[in-house]
Amino acid sequence: MTDRLLHPFVTRRTLLQAAALAPFAAALPGALKAAPPSGFTHSVASGDPLQDSVTLWTRYEPAGGGPAELRIELSLDTTFDRVVARGAAQASAEHGFCAKARIEGLEPGRWYYYRFIAPDGQVSDTGRTRTLPEGPLDHFRIGVFSCANATSGWFNAYGHAAARNDLDLVVHLGDYIYESKLTRSDALKKLAVSRNIQPQHEAVSLLDYRLRYASYRLDADLQALHRAYPMIAMCDDHETVNNSWQHGAENHGADEGPWDIRKGAAMQAWHEWMPMRSDPYTRYELGDLASLFRLETRTLARSKQLDLGGWLKDKPDPVAAAAAFRDGPLADPARTMMGVVQEQWLADGLASSVTAGTKWQILAQQVIMGTTIMPRDYRTWFPPDAPAGGQQKTDLDLAVKLGAMGIPTSMDRWDGYPAARARVLAAAQSAQANLVVLSGDSHNAWAFDLENAGQPAGVEFAGQSVSSLGIDKRYFGNPADIARSYLDANPALKWCDTSRRGYMVVDVRPEAVTNEWLFLHSRHQHSLEVLDSQRMHVLHGASRLQAG
Repeated sequence: MTDRLLHPFVTRRTLLQAAALAPFAAALPGALKAAPPSGFTHSVASGDPLQDSVTLWTRYEPAGGGPAELRIELSLDTTFDRVVARGAAQASAEHGFCAKARIEGLEPGRWYYYRFIAPDGQVSDTGRTRTLPEGPLDHFRIGVFSCANATSGWFNAYGHAAARNDLDLVVHLGDYIYESKLTRSDALKKLAVSRNIQPQHEAVSLLDYRLRYASYRLDADLQALHRAYPMIAMCDDHETVNNSWQHGAENHGADEGPWDIRKGAAMQAWHEWMPMRSDPYTRYELGDLASLFRLETRTLARSKQLDLGGWLKDKPDPVAAAAAFRDGPLADPARTMMGVVQEQWLADGLASSVTAGTKWQILAQQVIMGTTIMPRDYRTWFPPDAPAGGQQKTDLDLAVKLGAMGIPTSMDRWDGYPAARARVLAAAQSAQANLVVLSGDSHNAWAFDLENAGQPAGVEFAGQSVSSLGIDKRYFGNPADIARSYLDANPALKWCDTSRRGYMVVDVRPEAVTNEWLFLHSRHQHSLEVLDSQRMHVLHGASRLQAG
C-alpha cells in the first residue's frame, strides 16, 4: 500500500508552494542526477520498521517527466525467487519524484530483500531490510549516527557500518543534512566542489532543501548504508536551520520569509526523502528486550532557547543578574523541550514498558541530556604559541564564572530546560525504568550518569559526529587535556572524546547494554579504517556506567 508523504508540520500554504515548484523538480542540475538522468536516481532505502511492516523508499524520474506507478517486491532471497509480499508506490513531480510505500503483513524479526520495478521494466538496486522481533530476545545491536556535514568531511562512518553484517537496525539522531551555505568556516572547499553539494547558498525554500537532500543522497557510503539496514530517523536543527525551536530559529532571519513556511518546506523535503511514516515521535518494541522511544525535541513544541548573553548585557551587577537568570527563567517549569502531550506519552510509555516486563527503556533523541559545566582550567588547552583569540577566551572566562554558579555552557541542550529534564528523569525513576539515553548534536563523544534529585535515573551515550567538527573546531589544545578538564569539572561525566569522528554501536542484552564508540578518518581521507574505539556499559538495574 502507498504511504502518505505529508508531514504534520506541513501546512496548506506549504503544499501550494510545493505545487508551484513542482515543474522545476525535473530541472535539477544534471550533475545532481545519477547516470542516466532518468530512472532510479538515488538507489533505495528502508526504515521505520515494526514487527509486521516497514517503509520502503526510492526516487524515480520517468523519462517523459510524468508520474509513474512503481511495483515493489519483497523476497526471502536476492534472486527474488521467493517473493512474499508486493506493493506499489507513486513517483511524481508533486513530491520531487520520491516514492515510498508501507508494506504490511510481514513476519517479525525477519530479513527481507526488496526492489522497485518501473513501468518500462527497469529495476532498482536491491535493498535489505528487517522487521522488528517479538517475544523473548537475547540480543539486539543498533548502529547510531548523527551530524553529517558533507562539506566538513567524508561519510566514512556510513560506509564502515554498511560493510559490517552484525547490526539489526540503524538509528539517525538528526542533522542528516546541513542547510548551511557552502562557505561556512569549517567547509573544505575542494570537498564541497568534488561532491557537488547544491545549492551553494543556504537552503531556505522547498526546492533548496530538495536539492540538498539530492546532493547528499548521491554519496556512495550513505546509499550503501540505506541498502544494508532499515533506519529509524529523526530531525535535529540542521534539517531546518541552526538552533531551531517551535516558532523560529537562531539563524532564521526576517529576510528569509515566515518561519512556518520555511519549517514546512524543510519538513516536507525531509519526509519525501526519508523512509519514515508521518508520526513526529514513535515507540518501537525490540522483543521483550527494550522499548525504543523516538522523541521530537526540536520544532514540535520546544520553547525558545534562553539568551543568557542578552540577559547579562549592560547589567550593573553581572553576578546578581546571573543568579536571577539561574533562579528565574532557567528554572521556569513552563519551559519545555517536548511539550505536555509528548511528555505524558513518554511517561506513560516508560511505565507500561516496565509493567510489561521489558528489560530496557531507550530514548533516541537529539541533544545531550547530561549537565556540562565549563572547566576552570580551560586556558591550559591553548599552547603557548596559539593565537590570542581574545574574544574566545573572554567568552570562556565568562562561562567558567557562570559554571561556578551552576549555570551550564549550552542553552540549546537539555541543560537549558532543567525543569523539563527533571520531569523526564523523574518519570523514569517513578517507573523504575532501566533508562538508556542516546544523544547526538554535539559532534563529540560523551558518557554520562544521569541523576535526578540526587538519585540515579539512567545513563547517557552521546555520539560523535559522522563528519561535523566539534570542540576541535574552536580550541587548539591537546584533546586528552581537554577531555581531562571536562571530566574533572563534571562529576556525572564518565568519559569523553572531543576530537574524533565516527559512530556508535549499542549492544543490548538482558544483563547489560554496552556502547562502543568507533573512530574513523573523516576530514581529509576517504577510508574505512578504524583508528580507535572505546566501550562503556551499564548493568541491568544499576543505572551507573562502567568502563569496558
